[in-house]
Amino acid sequence: MRATALVLTIAGSLALAPAAMAQTATGGTDATSSTPASTAAPADTTVATGGAAYGQPNPATTKLTPEQTATILPTGYAAAPESAPQEVKDAIAAANEIVGKPYVYGGGHNAKFLSRGYDCSGTVSYALHGADLLPRPLDSSSFMKWGAKGAGLWFTIYTNPSHAFVVIAGLRLDTSAAGDPSGAKGPRWRPVLRSTKGFAARHPVGF
Repeated sequence: MRATALVLTIAGSLALAPAAMAQTATGGTDATSSTPASTAAPADTTVATGGAAYGQPNPATTKLTPEQTATILPTGYAAAPESAPQEVKDAIAAANEIVGKPYVYGGGHNAKFLSRGYDCSGTVSYALHGADLLPRPLDSSSFMKWGAKGAGLWFTIYTNPSHAFVVIAGLRLDTSAAGDPSGAKGPRWRPVLRSTKGFAARHPVGF
C-alpha cells in the first residue's frame, strides 16, 4: 500500500467547520500544489464532522456511528476513524496526498496514478488505489459498472457519465465545490454531502 494511514481517536462533540485549504487553481489550470508531509494534528485540535446532509440524508452514513465517521481537520486533510478497516484508513491517507492540488482534466489517468492535478474520477481512483481496491484508474462512466450496486457502509462512489465523487467513512471527497461554502475546486474533503440526484451509487464489494 502506498501510504500508512494515521489513526486519530474521535471524541466528544465535533463542530462543523469548512476545510481551511487555500485554493491553488481552478478549472483546467495545471498548477502544482505541494503534497502534505504529514496529516497529524494535536489531540485537542478542533475538527469538523463530515457527511452532513445537503438536501437529503446521506445514505452512506446512516449505519455509521459518530465514532466511525471521518473528520475534516483545520488543515483540510481528513482523519480516519480509529475503528475503520485498514482499507478505509489507507484510502483516506492516499486522498490526503492530493488534497489541495488543482483540477486538471484527465489528471491521474495513467498507470502510476500520478499527476500535477486531478479530475473527478482521477481523484476517486487515486483514493481507491491507495487502499489496494483499484488496480488502474477508471473514468466516471466506468465507475457506473464497477464494484457492487448501491451505497456501501464505508465507501460509496456516486457517479454518472459526467462526474464522480466518493464518500469514505461518511466524508465526501470531490473536485466539485457543490454545496461547499469555500468554493474551492480540485480534490478536497467537503463538509457536506451535496445532492446525489442523477448519480448511480456503487461500492467496493465487502465495504
